[in-house]
Amino acid sequence: MSEAAVGIKSESKMESETDSEVDSQLNSLVDSQVDSKVEANLDSQAEASETAGETAGEPAPVNRRIVLVQRPHGAPSELDFKLLSEPVPEAGEGEVLLRTLTLSLDPYMRGRMNESTSYAPSLALGATMLGATISRVVASRHADFAVGERVLAHAGWQDYVVSDGSDLGKLPADLTHPTHALGILGMPGFTAYVGVLDYGQPRAGETLVVAAATGAVGSAVGQIAKLKGCRVVGVAGGDDKCQYAVDELGFDACINHYNDDFATALAAACPNGIDIYFESVGGAVLDAVVPLLNVGARVPLCGLIAYANETAATGGVDRSPQLLRAFLIKRVRLQGFIISDHYGTRFDAFQTDMRAWLAQGQVKAREDIIIGLQHAPGALMGLLRGDNFGKLLVQVAEA
Repeated sequence: MSEAAVGIKSESKMESETDSEVDSQLNSLVDSQVDSKVEANLDSQAEASETAGETAGEPAPVNRRIVLVQRPHGAPSELDFKLLSEPVPEAGEGEVLLRTLTLSLDPYMRGRMNESTSYAPSLALGATMLGATISRVVASRHADFAVGERVLAHAGWQDYVVSDGSDLGKLPADLTHPTHALGILGMPGFTAYVGVLDYGQPRAGETLVVAAATGAVGSAVGQIAKLKGCRVVGVAGGDDKCQYAVDELGFDACINHYNDDFATALAAACPNGIDIYFESVGGAVLDAVVPLLNVGARVPLCGLIAYANETAATGGVDRSPQLLRAFLIKRVRLQGFIISDHYGTRFDAFQTDMRAWLAQGQVKAREDIIIGLQHAPGALMGLLRGDNFGKLLVQVAEA
């Protein structure tokens, strides 16, 4: 991929807006501001290994990795994770040793922490938390990879990992913004592309509504829909996010779902009803959207983060009959999709289109970057609350 295609229109790195309580719980392994509660739950050996783990360009004496130690019951907490310090693994013949530079945090991780039947296996207790990464080759016994090369990998929540190369994708060494491979040019951007174009099937003049409008997927959804001539109404958690969606991303309107008059405001922003609702949230947003759906509306469904922490059926009135009746009367087409099903058929087209849109300044990408591997648990908790503002990343080491 070209540097121009990847680097143009990127926003500056931003400090996380994770709330002070979680930040104080997990800001224990970098400096003297050690919080006793988290220190009791994250291996105390990590404090001594932190400095060594961040040494740029050289293998550290230890490999820090964060593992899942218990299944969450409701919202995840720091008690569900443990930070271990272990020897750095060595690359064998035909293998490479990778240093994690940047870790991607994404909503799907919450589902993998459960022991349940899904489209992918559950994460085993004691296993390293999973995640896509930008990594650097620091030792190589593989003919196709040289020391110093940056790759797209799946190293998970750890400093180092050994790979046989089969799951790696090379990134050009001169890219100024390689982290776009984890966001707008990666899985989140691809999810938006397939969801809008293949399942939303937008037509000029239609109205598209997207929740989590300033997140990695939602921001791309709205911008793609605008390129296709739609009126785009976003839903976000905060006035600052809504202003960004309108002023920077070009949305026609954005409604703060925390406002008491949210449902009324959404209806006012969609005077001609809703033709496409890109669903990744559920909850109160879905409740407000359904009455506004037009006949023949399309609802691409890629996630339901509002229900991510539910471990059993909730009490109260079962509203599924009303929901299904509305979908029947309005002939709504609801289509769930898993983005991994589409890499073989649609990823090349996505790369071509998205690179061009980035190069031409038609799509923007914002990143919310947390500094330090030890903050990954708190950052994931914040992501599930909607604290992030843009694509959530963890900088594990300097590039």
